[in-house]
Amino acid sequence: MPQVKHYGCFQFKNGTSEDQIATCFSSMMAMVGKIPGLLDFHYGPYDSDEGLNDDYTHGFIMTFESPKARDEYLPHPVHEEVKDVVVPHLERFVVFDFNMPE
Repeated sequence: MPQVKHYGCFQFKNGTSEDQIATCFSSMMAMVGKIPGLLDFHYGPYDSDEGLNDDYTHGFIMTFESPKARDEYLPHPVHEEVKDVVVPHLERFVVFDFNMPE
C-alpha cells in the first residue's frame, strides 16, 4: 500500500502569540506514537522570498503508512483533542493529501 502525505498550511489569527503557535504544533507532534499509522510530523514557518504563500504563515507535513491509517486518524479521539487546541487559533487553513508512488 502507498504511504499518504498529509500536508497543510495555517494562517493564524492576529494576536496569536508565538507561545500559542508553539503549543499548537507541539500538540500536533504529540500525535505521533499515539495514533496508529502516523509515521512522522514536520512543521515550520513560511520561509521563502517567492511570496506565494497567500498569507499562510506555517505549514506541516504528516506521513501515514497507508490510506487506511489516514482515514482512521481523521475521527481518532486524539486528533479531535488536538483540533480543539489548534483550530480556535486559525484564521484559515488548507489541507491536502496525496498517495506516494509505490
